[in-house]
Amino acid sequence: MKFIVKGRQSFGGEVVVSGAKNSATRLLCGALLTDQDIRLDSFPTQLYDAVKKVQYLQEMGAKITVDDAKNVLKVNAKEMTLANVARYNLTVRTTYLLAAATLVREAKAKVPYPGGCKIGNRGYDLHMMVWRDLGCEVIEREDYISVKGKLKGGTIRFPITTVGGTENALLCGSVAEGTTIIENAYITPEVLDLIGFLRKMGAHITVQGTSHIVVEGANGLLGGTTYSVMPDRIEALTWMVLAAVTNSTLTIKNVNFEDLEIPLIHLRDAGVNVFSDGVSTALVTPDSIGEYGIQPFEVACGTHPGVISDMQSFYVFLALFASGRSTVFDYRYPERIAYAHELEKFAPGHIKATEGKIVVDGPAKLQAIETDSTDLRGSMALAMAAICAEGTSQVNDIEMALRGYNDLPGRLADLGIICEWVNE
Repeated sequence: MKFIVKGRQSFGGEVVVSGAKNSATRLLCGALLTDQDIRLDSFPTQLYDAVKKVQYLQEMGAKITVDDAKNVLKVNAKEMTLANVARYNLTVRTTYLLAAATLVREAKAKVPYPGGCKIGNRGYDLHMMVWRDLGCEVIEREDYISVKGKLKGGTIRFPITTVGGTENALLCGSVAEGTTIIENAYITPEVLDLIGFLRKMGAHITVQGTSHIVVEGANGLLGGTTYSVMPDRIEALTWMVLAAVTNSTLTIKNVNFEDLEIPLIHLRDAGVNVFSDGVSTALVTPDSIGEYGIQPFEVACGTHPGVISDMQSFYVFLALFASGRSTVFDYRYPERIAYAHELEKFAPGHIKATEGKIVVDGPAKLQAIETDSTDLRGSMALAMAAICAEGTSQVNDIEMALRGYNDLPGRLADLGIICEWVNE
């Protein structure tokens, strides 16, 4: 799909932050750990990853109804079974989180190899470690990972912090027999959202400190519940940055400021003051920019509660409008720089990207170009650059951005941005 837009448009109004992509798709996997009804509110139903995963689960026998207008997902996985699996070519990354649902029912799982963004080496060895530590046999087949055995509690010691590994351990541990201890867990806001959801389903989970979790397994399925997906902190930051660099007036609702504490500090240090009602609404206006304009800055991306790597591209984009040299480091995913080479085409000579370090010399006057998406958040940064560039730009493979921004075409239209979405 192509995104075509004539830049330098004025826009404004109100936008409501969607349920978090990095939580919603995990909660969907948790909703499979019961034969009872689950309702998920504030679910970003139109995300590419969510749509593809829903279709796959429906093929497996799960009954799922989707309400795009109300952003509600209803799930009943009582009839879900491996016998219905006919394909393994999923393009979503969190396929390993589907294993717990069939392991608890049939003592076996066939896990499609993870797809998704190509932003460096993101293997699945830690997930195989989780299943093995919980008593299962794991074999890598040509089209899928075979997991067999009854889930039994154990101790999982992650050699590095891992969000996906922690989520997998939580899902499997919640329905296992016995106690599961997760050491060196990575407890992000999205992981806490999954824990809150599993607790409402009846799981017994204790978080000790910042990296230690104890799960008392149910030795079977959990119960039904209704739950609301947390707001997407990355999306909230996206709207804030876009409004700031375009001197727009934008009201942003459903913001969790606690999850954005440090990212907002970095915005403020760069001369961008986001006004807050102290509850869940942010306001960005031309007055949000200080008298000296957007200032150069340094940001080191890594793990929560700091600026996470998924936010990297938006600080690089912001730096194009700063009055001087800014540097963005990424210690967690140093290879996440492909989008920066594409972004540099909007401002030749203003961005220099090497592994783990991106140097931006601002301010830059963005020129219209045709560019190619490389990953989810980078694709959105390219779309933002196209909105700000002089002339008409085209961003190819924009469906990558649709993996993380619910109903992006409709929401940009609501803000007054005139653009085209062309299916190839």
